[in-house]
Amino acid sequence: MMKRIILLFLASIGIVCSSSAQQDSQFTQYIFNTIHINPAYTGYKKEVYVQAFYRAQWVGVRGAPTTVSVAVDGTIDDGNVGLGFIASNDKIGAQKNLSAYANYAYKIQLGYDENSKLSFGLAAGVMQLGLDGDKLTSIDPDDEVIPTGMQTRFFPDARAGIYYSNEKYFAGLSASNLIASWAAKNYSNNLLVPVPQPHIFLTAGVLIPITYGWALKPVMLLKDDIKGPTSLDVNAFLLLNEKVWIGGFYRTTVPLYNKKYLQKDLTKKNALGMMFELFATDNLRIGYSYDYSLNKLQYYNYGSHEFSVGIYLGRKDMRKIRSSRCYDF
Repeated sequence: MMKRIILLFLASIGIVCSSSAQQDSQFTQYIFNTIHINPAYTGYKKEVYVQAFYRAQWVGVRGAPTTVSVAVDGTIDDGNVGLGFIASNDKIGAQKNLSAYANYAYKIQLGYDENSKLSFGLAAGVMQLGLDGDKLTSIDPDDEVIPTGMQTRFFPDARAGIYYSNEKYFAGLSASNLIASWAAKNYSNNLLVPVPQPHIFLTAGVLIPITYGWALKPVMLLKDDIKGPTSLDVNAFLLLNEKVWIGGFYRTTVPLYNKKYLQKDLTKKNALGMMFELFATDNLRIGYSYDYSLNKLQYYNYGSHEFSVGIYLGRKDMRKIRSSRCYDF
């Protein structure tokens, strides 16, 4: 069983390397719920958790990206199996992307430490990609290429991931958009709707206790979409009295490997900002983040704003809540 899971995961990653780039949605608060980029995280909070977030990117720019997403996950089989569901709606200009995924994660304990677990995750779903021709302005009024009204296409899709964590460390590797770009090649007609390309995500972090209820958590995210620039997020958070995570981040591009097809004079600096998450009650988490552009876009927008709300359903053991907060990656 274990060997089959590993082979299935490696095969899924292999699909990414052979695929022939539309970017995935940008998440700043991914660290508060990694299920958005890694299906192997499904069920890691050990309880039924519902989270919704809204992101408005590059506020002030006409047609700038906006994202709304809702995720719910929990565990069965004594916590060894995680089940979840994610639905999201992305808009940018005349484009619209609706998606829904069902997540499955299987966890195994490593050694004698019950907090040391390795998880393998898969997500299967569907995308509805749309392009509203009425929102496009053509140079030639009689241009037949531009569609009239909304053009939509449905594509199957899948994600895969692996995730390890204990009380102090965590690391994850995942891939998204494994099937959609391949399925889009079967369309012989003029498909104007951009199809998201495969992405690979590598995350890692460490928890450094300072004193009771206080801790420092450095985190990094490396994101690569094969055809575009490789992005690196460096984050640092401070936990205050088991009530608030507060921190900042810096986002840049890195030359992970040679991409000859990229423009040579691209700006490496992307953004910096701050974020926090408040434990408003034992069951309620509220988050906010602000991104400030460091490239030429900084002169044309008022930053990016992201809001999140998370609710634990059915929490009753208050001692468990308090003791798990520091280690809730």
